[in-house]
Amino acid sequence: MIDAVLRQAVIALACDAARDILAVYSDDFDVERKSDASPLTEADLASHRRIVDGLARLTPDIPVLSEEAEHSVAPHVRRAWQRLWIVDPLDGTREFVKRNSEFSVNIALVEDGVSTWGVIQAPVSGAVWHGGAGCGAHRREGRDGSDNALRIRAPAAHPLRVAASRSHRDGRSEAFIEAMRADGEVTQLNLGSSLKFCRIAEGGLDLYPRFGPTCEWDTAAGQAILEGAGGQVVDPRGRPLRYNVRDTLLNGDFIALGDPAQPWRGWSDAAQRALMQ
Repeated sequence: MIDAVLRQAVIALACDAARDILAVYSDDFDVERKSDASPLTEADLASHRRIVDGLARLTPDIPVLSEEAEHSVAPHVRRAWQRLWIVDPLDGTREFVKRNSEFSVNIALVEDGVSTWGVIQAPVSGAVWHGGAGCGAHRREGRDGSDNALRIRAPAAHPLRVAASRSHRDGRSEAFIEAMRADGEVTQLNLGSSLKFCRIAEGGLDLYPRFGPTCEWDTAAGQAILEGAGGQVVDPRGRPLRYNVRDTLLNGDFIALGDPAQPWRGWSDAAQRALMQ
């Protein structure tokens, strides 16, 4: 865990990166395609440069793994890093291109495979969420706002409020949500980027099932903040997501939970049975 002074400096850095993003967002911009067909803009690159350079000044002894430089370090080299920053300079580039405001800056500190602290900044609203299991979770409005402590909604009351990805939908997630509906009323919110984790952490949503490909920079900051608020991010066997422990940077399936006592295993089993019919 890092100290409070450094945490504030990293939050300020995320806000600086958001300013760079908004400078592109307010004007016409080109959209390129990466090798996996995902979009790339100058905003992604400007935020990447801002964060990587800033973290190098703040913590020269902690390496940085950024989405926009994922191939610059061999897997066997980065796996030897016990501490590292995992960064998504612009999470939700598809939402950025659509200009719907549902994108964010994500920075997480990972120690021995565990995301111990993270910050998520929403450039359009200016809201900042930050936290970790050892220091709670907080939201502030704008760079200089005061922190408000966050806590998940527990025990979850009906109707359950479930998040779904706006740009990435899959049959297993839909089947999971249908299994939830069999137990009672469900309100579904479609939302882009890691803002889903933030909404769960502040009690606005109850869970987010994801049965499709994501990368470690998509979840590391959100997991830290949600755990700081009392929630969990687990794989289908109930194990917390871990980071920088495999050659691949792809996550497996996961469920982000506000109240960990929710009967998610039953919903998962029911969804699997429905898909096999």
